[in-house]
Amino acid sequence: MALAYTGISVELREILLTERPNELYAISSKGTVPVIELEDGQVIDESFDIIMWALDQTNTDWMEINPDEQLKMIHANDHEFKPWLDKYKYHERHPEHTKEYYQEQCDKFLSDYNEILKIQPYLIGEKIQLLDVAVFPFVRQFAFVDSRYFEEKYSQLNLWLQKWKNSKLFNSIMDKYIQWGPDHDPMIVSFAA
Repeated sequence: MALAYTGISVELREILLTERPNELYAISSKGTVPVIELEDGQVIDESFDIIMWALDQTNTDWMEINPDEQLKMIHANDHEFKPWLDKYKYHERHPEHTKEYYQEQCDKFLSDYNEILKIQPYLIGEKIQLLDVAVFPFVRQFAFVDSRYFEEKYSQLNLWLQKWKNSKLFNSIMDKYIQWGPDHDPMIVSFAA
């Protein structure tokens, strides 16, 4: 979403994670997505780092409100919440605890977000900030596992999520693209936010 928001054009290579091409490993041994290779050959293979790079290229207001608190909450989301989220999503692969146990661990974060959203429209104030964009994909993943549970437990967070899912920014990046192959012509994409 940061690329769409900043209007940065990229050559898009849509891949299937079950069929990762050698070209992906050639630029990043991690073989994870997203990954971006810059014109100077620099490779950025962490989502947050790609977001920060995109924001550095333009003059945006996503870090206007309390940047230190935003970065602290994003760090907690990525390093504390996400591991529990992954175990919740794939609980059958982690039989050491129940699905409900992992759900409870996630609740510690989601309940905080829900309480914040009872008093303001976004996670750090009155307008969209980087924190909202960084947290949104993970909240969306959690809600997808058991949407009924999510909607009943986190009413304000659910309203926030629905607002994001219906936003022009989010929908501008949700097109379906053909799977990339080495023989394909470059597909240059400039997301229309």
